[in-house]
Amino acid sequence: MTDALWAALADPHRRAIVPLLLERPRPVNELVEGTGLSQPNTSKHLRVLREAGLVRVRQDGQRRVYALDPAPIAELDAWLAPYRRLWNDSLDALGRRLDETPAAPATPTEGESP
Repeated sequence: MTDALWAALADPHRRAIVPLLLERPRPVNELVEGTGLSQPNTSKHLRVLREAGLVRVRQDGQRRVYALDPAPIAELDAWLAPYRRLWNDSLDALGRRLDETPAAPATPTEGESP
């Protein structure tokens, strides 16, 4: 996994762009509306995402339409897989522990008789 990918995803504005592009390819003006950033700032963030390989751009007349490139996301997913197993194992162990613990009796609320 490249440092450019991590650097691109480190910025919260760029991370806000990714879910918008997950829904569908979008022109810059829709991304400006979706992020609340100015057009120049949105374009700067898109350039970083493009250079990291996370997005592709195509011309559609006068507009540039951006789309996610799934390959770097798959690379990130593969890198996270061992950690996901660790989290799942820990959560499974917690679930087993909670299943073994007897439930505490419910305490009456105020005004309720026991």
